[in-house]
Amino acid sequence: MSNFNPSHPTKQLLAGYCGIILGGFGVHKFILGYAPEGFIMLVISVVAGSFTYGIALLIMVLVGLIEGMIYLNKSPEEFVNTYFVNKQSWF
Repeated sequence: MSNFNPSHPTKQLLAGYCGIILGGFGVHKFILGYAPEGFIMLVISVVAGSFTYGIALLIMVLVGLIEGMIYLNKSPEEFVNTYFVNKQSWF
């Protein structure tokens, strides 16, 4: 736990709730500092969603919902180790 920062539990809650509410647009990825992954989700949602009549957007919303629930169900120590120490960016 050498990399524990007091703001990490706040980021855990914020990323979890944003993943559930705004997950289709990758907001939770930007909160955790994964800008390339957040941009990928945003582009897939907007660009591919317009070509697939919203099916790609629904898939990204589902991915965001799942990731948000995963964030909220981890303990703070496990969350820090997974997303800040080991830098696991997807699921």
